[in-house]
Amino acid sequence: MVAVVGLGQTAVTTGFVSDEGRAAMAGRTALVLGGGGLTGVGWETGILCGLAAAGTDLSTADLVVGTSAGSVVGAQLASGLLTPRELYERQLGDATGEAAAKLGAGTFARYAVAMLRSRDGASYRRRVGAFALAADTVPEADRREVLKARLVSGEWPERRLVVTAVDALTGELKAFDRESGAGLLDAVAASCAVPGVWPPATVDGRRFIDGGIRSATNADLAADYERVVIIAPVALGTKLIPSPAVQAAQLRKAGAQVLLITPSAEARKTFGRNVLDPARRDPAARAGLAQAAAHAAEAARVWSA
Repeated sequence: MVAVVGLGQTAVTTGFVSDEGRAAMAGRTALVLGGGGLTGVGWETGILCGLAAAGTDLSTADLVVGTSAGSVVGAQLASGLLTPRELYERQLGDATGEAAAKLGAGTFARYAVAMLRSRDGASYRRRVGAFALAADTVPEADRREVLKARLVSGEWPERRLVVTAVDALTGELKAFDRESGAGLLDAVAASCAVPGVWPPATVDGRRFIDGGIRSATNADLAADYERVVIIAPVALGTKLIPSPAVQAAQLRKAGAQVLLITPSAEARKTFGRNVLDPARRDPAARAGLAQAAAHAAEAARVWSA
């Protein structure tokens, strides 16, 4: 999940890579998967499946960056244990294994107040962190069990995977990877800790909250990669939280070729009013699969440039 809970229009942006840029970036590819609740997990998986079926398998990325929902999808995909099609099929059908949660009006109000009272992104994240630490939620151990069931492996993959979270006390970004010393489940639990809904995750004595509080995608972590595909269930940003489009533009300015995919109008309808409702995951996944066709040609061009 992310702090900006709005869904914008589909956007595709690409950039030209100069000869100098190509030399500096060494032809590396990055896949960035953003936050967006359970509907985000389903929709992203549908997009990945559809693109793979059209001939562009993004699981070959040299780097996968996952934020919140994207950390779950990224961990599943990077494991290499299931194909994009198999991951998609896991999103379909009965979703009674997980209880629905909801971002209520009170939680939204706390986010808004924190935004208004903060002078910059770091102070906003600290305010939200304080709110998260004080919130009455389910036990942390119970939440970990839910996330454990979503992963196909508890081990960090060989492919480079970066999972984002925010330190609840300092507001600083934490980019977990296999060298960070944290377990994969710890990292995913931290990245998915929606403030006010789920408990902050404890990793090495520190408490962490959802990486989407910093950015819906944290796509800036893909800097210096030549070809980047960003799949972002949430397209909006604020003056304190850069939107996926802003971060995509920054990557293009640095010389990367970038494809940004956000939900179509049809996909947004399937998300409903509660992106944390497990029952909405199936229709969101189907919508992602259907939408993928519109991006297949551009994805192939960017990924194989």
